[in-house]
Amino acid sequence: MQVFVEAIITAFALLFEGSRELWNVIVVTFRVAILSTIAGFVLGVPMGFVMGASRFRGRRLLIALTNTGMAVPPVVIGLVVMMTLSRRGPLGFLGLLYSVDAMAIAQTLISSPIIAGLTAAAVASVPYKLRLQARSLGASKTEEALLSIKEARLGVLAAVATGFGAVVRGVGAVMMVGGNIEGQTRVLTTAIVQESRRGDFGLALALGIILMLITFTMNGFLTWYQHSNERFERG
Repeated sequence: MQVFVEAIITAFALLFEGSRELWNVIVVTFRVAILSTIAGFVLGVPMGFVMGASRFRGRRLLIALTNTGMAVPPVVIGLVVMMTLSRRGPLGFLGLLYSVDAMAIAQTLISSPIIAGLTAAAVASVPYKLRLQARSLGASKTEEALLSIKEARLGVLAAVATGFGAVVRGVGAVMMVGGNIEGQTRVLTTAIVQESRRGDFGLALALGIILMLITFTMNGFLTWYQHSNERFERG
């Protein structure tokens, strides 16, 4: 029990003493998570809308592939991105391997299927009659799509929160394509792994507590926003 108490004290001490190394790790963590979540949103929401609102040949296959993408181990995605960005890979000339951009690319491939799959389920729950009514009132396809996403916004928001959670806790992909370089590509999860390997379990647990505080803060905000929308709709 003492080790947990000491870890909590160490976590807050590290935060309040303004450790440059720790805050750099936190900034890189946020940068990768935010970039990959935004990219996952831009790619996943339109794809989810198409799967949830349309009926076309190959739809079931696309949904199956998306659901498979949600379950692919991050280390496999990291391996594919690493091979693609390596010197012998097709995109090796870009020189992105072992950079924040490479980490964001790998994490985007993790977040996109999650956001797309959950968005599809949310959009599919929107009554079809609502879309027909919008069409009868002269709404364009774009306006119809925006209306459907607006009606499914709580589900879409949950999809974004899940996507963010998946990338912020990832280890395998970011470790492979980022290299865990101190001051450049080290994030909280890879720092936890490194400190654990060194045998400094107290510091590793302290970093874990900081990671949980960040995740709790983000999810707390998203939960508050969801409930504020529910209150607005009831009122």
